[in-house]
Amino acid sequence: MAIFSSLSRQQKEAVGLLQIGTFLEYFDLMLYVHMAVLLNELFFPKTDPHTASLLAAFSFCSIWVLRPFGALIFGYIGDSMGRKPTVIITTMMMAASCILIASTPTYAEIGITAAWLIILCRFLQGITSMCEIIGGEVYLTEIIQKPLRNTVVASLRIVDDLGSMVALIVASIVTLNGMNWRTGFWIGASIAVIGSIGRIRLRESQDFVKAKEKVTIKNSKETKLNLLTCLAYFFIQTGTPFFFTFAYIFCGNLLQNKFNYTSEQVINHNLLVSIAPLTASFLYTLASKYWSPFIILRLKIFFNFVVCVVTPFQLFLVKTPQDLLYLQCAVMFFCLSGIPGQAIFMSFLPILKRMRLASFLYAIARAFIYAISSFGIIYLIKYFGYYGLWVISLPVCFSFLWGVNYFQKLENQKQHEVHTTPHQLSIKPDELKAAG
Repeated sequence: MAIFSSLSRQQKEAVGLLQIGTFLEYFDLMLYVHMAVLLNELFFPKTDPHTASLLAAFSFCSIWVLRPFGALIFGYIGDSMGRKPTVIITTMMMAASCILIASTPTYAEIGITAAWLIILCRFLQGITSMCEIIGGEVYLTEIIQKPLRNTVVASLRIVDDLGSMVALIVASIVTLNGMNWRTGFWIGASIAVIGSIGRIRLRESQDFVKAKEKVTIKNSKETKLNLLTCLAYFFIQTGTPFFFTFAYIFCGNLLQNKFNYTSEQVINHNLLVSIAPLTASFLYTLASKYWSPFIILRLKIFFNFVVCVVTPFQLFLVKTPQDLLYLQCAVMFFCLSGIPGQAIFMSFLPILKRMRLASFLYAIARAFIYAISSFGIIYLIKYFGYYGLWVISLPVCFSFLWGVNYFQKLENQKQHEVHTTPHQLSIKPDELKAAG
């Protein structure tokens, strides 16, 4: 993209390596998620549709359960040893998890043990995936200056969505051509190894190095923690999980139960859905070069609120898979994510606690909402019909709005300080005396 033309060679290399690594990481991570409709049949016992939905929900959300622990572990490494070791280690561990999944026997071969093994593999993916995207965003936030910082950091979300889309493409190719499903995971493992080797070329963030040198200063801003800022960051990270779960997991089950779709058909259907978030990420990132991230975020919130309100009514009107496809695309296009304001949000977290805070708050928010969404949607719809979706979607929308408003207030205060301080410093003592 032309927006990178003004970056230095070292910055361009860092952006390229992190984008490639993030693409590979999310390809590996989402390959199982999008093949779950097929793999759950291989690793879990066959049951009635309701129990099958619960097992699928457990398999899906298992990846998020240990993410907070991974955030604490790798966040500590990132804040003590450096950003570079974190992004290398997590990529290598993701490769190992893909190898384990590709090697795990099915339920038909070893019974219920297969289900527990696959869940353990998902746990490993959850632990290692936590600091991947966050590590990249923290690193770029610290090495890229304004005005391009917001756009460059947001670009990681494009390759995030691209990795997920390519995972769907691979899953579709594997299933349609009757290939062994394990092939996709062997490909993912190979790619992750290549990505981790490439990241060895990264240099440590200079903002982090300088902050470490000042760590002895008492009450330094590099370590001072603001709980309200953490809460706002937490609320912003709750935006994506519900809408992702609804669009891919709930609607995937709906395609199977209502329209008798096979696993292969669901994967192909979701491949079309994945175009929407990728297109949205690209447009939001490009727009951030010309507009304030807060304008873009507010527009997303408005349209997301409209989609949330009309979704239950639209579900009652769904007569064909195509009708459901349009709804899924609308949900994912206006899905509430931090893009393109992630760099702004992270800049208000203390540097020497930034990896831990950003990754832990991200992880705990995702784990909390994914767990609520995976099981909550099933029971809310069972007892309240499609209107039960509002119980989760509307609170998520309003809390996200509060978080955006909070950070905009901080950013305005920061800009005010930048513009007033030079003037105040230019006033001479005798002028102050005269003014008095």
